[in-house]
Amino acid sequence: MSERISRRVFLRRTLGGLGVLATLGGGGAVAQVYRFEVNRHRAPLPGLRTPLRVVMLSDLHYGPFIGTGSVRAWVDAALEARPELIVMTGDFVDTDLEGSPRDLIAELSRLRAPLGVWGVWGNHDYGSFGAYVRRWQAAHQEANARLAAFGNALSAAGVRILTNQGVRLRPDLYLAGVDDFWWGRPDLGAALAGAPATGAWLLMSHNPDLLPEVPTRVGLTLSGHTHGGQVRLPLVGALRTASRYGERFVQGFVRGPAPGFVSRGLGVSMLPVRWACAPEVVVLDLEPPAG
Repeated sequence: MSERISRRVFLRRTLGGLGVLATLGGGGAVAQVYRFEVNRHRAPLPGLRTPLRVVMLSDLHYGPFIGTGSVRAWVDAALEARPELIVMTGDFVDTDLEGSPRDLIAELSRLRAPLGVWGVWGNHDYGSFGAYVRRWQAAHQEANARLAAFGNALSAAGVRILTNQGVRLRPDLYLAGVDDFWWGRPDLGAALAGAPATGAWLLMSHNPDLLPEVPTRVGLTLSGHTHGGQVRLPLVGALRTASRYGERFVQGFVRGPAPGFVSRGLGVSMLPVRWACAPEVVVLDLEPPAG
């Protein structure tokens, strides 16, 4: 979720959020932050020749409200699913950082999968290292260097970031990742440039608002960012989706017209509150299309 808001808007949303927290019973809404689900889905992926199990971890937001214990539990759940591929769709951190968070890195280093652990940056990854200004001040080298150092630390731990890049993981599978839609410079052309003519194309984009630009040749785009709304009320739905498309791309399987899957994520931002929108570790069993 974006931090790109004025102080007045931030204050209004914070006070509104506190009002929601009080209305929902306070402790219950906070407790739901730390009760995650493991949700399994089965879907065809065009071009795939043999089944593929993917575990998706999104929006960890390690920082003020999310600590090492939560990350450890999520990693344990991911490993228990025995995935062939693990993807992490951005917003690893949610705090102002000068160096890489060693406890987070240590937990993520336990992730293992035969086809690797891959990720993309989210908007909070840029903000946590003071790099929001990159788009307007290219000379702001210190902030960019901090983010690059975090990426290097993740890579050393086995989590490789794809920024407008792709990699062929097996003869029938190409995985690509784009930069953050808000604060990076997403380039679909560069990310898909190495994709073979045959086989399955799988794309990671932190923000699902990119979906209307994704070519339909991409079999599935994996995103997070919306937190599923984080707080969902009966008859109302999500109080806020952080998407220009409202509920259209807020959670689950979506189309834009390219098919996508949007995770509700694992952490929280702005307030430690969730309601009727549990954090989730996503297990995707992708299969060759029937016939």
